Amino acid sequence: MFDDISLFIRIVQKRSLAAAALDLNLPAATVSRRLKKLEDKLGCQLLHRSARKFSLTAEGEVYYRAYADLVQQFEAISRNLSADVHQLNGKLTVLAPTNASVGILQPMWSEFIRLYPEIQLNLFLSNQTKDIHQGQVDMALRVGPQEDSLLFQKKLGSVATILVASPDYLADQGEPDGLNALEEHRIILVNTVPLWKLQYCPDGYSDKHRWEEIRPQATTIIDDIGLASQLARDGHGIVLLPVSEIEMELSEGALVRVLPEWQGAKREIFAVWPTGRLLSAKARCLRGFMQNFIARNSVLQGAIL
Repeated sequence: MFDDISLFIRIVQKRSLAAAALDLNLPAATVSRRLKKLEDKLGCQLLHRSARKFSLTAEGEVYYRAYADLVQQFEAISRNLSADVHQLNGKLTVLAPTNASVGILQPMWSEFIRLYPEIQLNLFLSNQTKDIHQGQVDMALRVGPQEDSLLFQKKLGSVATILVASPDYLADQGEPDGLNALEEHRIILVNTVPLWKLQYCPDGYSDKHRWEEIRPQATTIIDDIGLASQLARDGHGIVLLPVSEIEMELSEGALVRVLPEWQGAKREIFAVWPTGRLLSAKARCLRGFMQNFIARNSVLQGAIL
């Protein structure tokens, strides 16, 4: 019925059935038939039909005044939504974790900005999980699946976590010969992971049936992965960290693996966006770009150096 009301409004604005038909690229007979259908549904005549004069009936005047603004608002919103769904320009607001974004993902953001200069990327970084429903957030990059039913999510990759320490620390304190021996060592703990869930992976092959959970007695507790990595490099103990955060340190030998037959749980990477909203062309573009970038990086696909 709304389509027929919209047609009626267009007829009045064009002051002619024929002009409205031409504007909408519809046959004149179709316009006339739909107008008659609307009048039958409303139970009143809306227009005086005359070859010489165009005029509204009293009832038509009432319906026009009631619906004209609503139809115009609807058409304006529809045009804006259509533009947003199809155009690669304008503002794009994204949430992402700080450590990964200034580290392994920094080239991704830089390349996206270079390739899509018409998109204004508003990138908000935080190591805390900000509420994506607050403000006009288009997309977020999250570690771990989201339990919020009002969010769509797409898995993009995963990062292995491993036990590491500095060579100087191990030379001074010795290497643990098993998980129980960790009790004798200094432990740096990232407070978001108070429980270490470790899987036995001899020679790089995981034993899906053998998992151990330990709650280490920490000598240092920190809420930032980057600082935890630095403290480990400075020789302050053993820490469980994602490979993505220590790629350079591992390759340069500033950090080395501890108990290499054990691995921590993988940190899955998700693109997340709100339900109940059309995903704009800009957001779809970024989602695909992130997916391709992450797929090409072996560390972001769970590899260990």
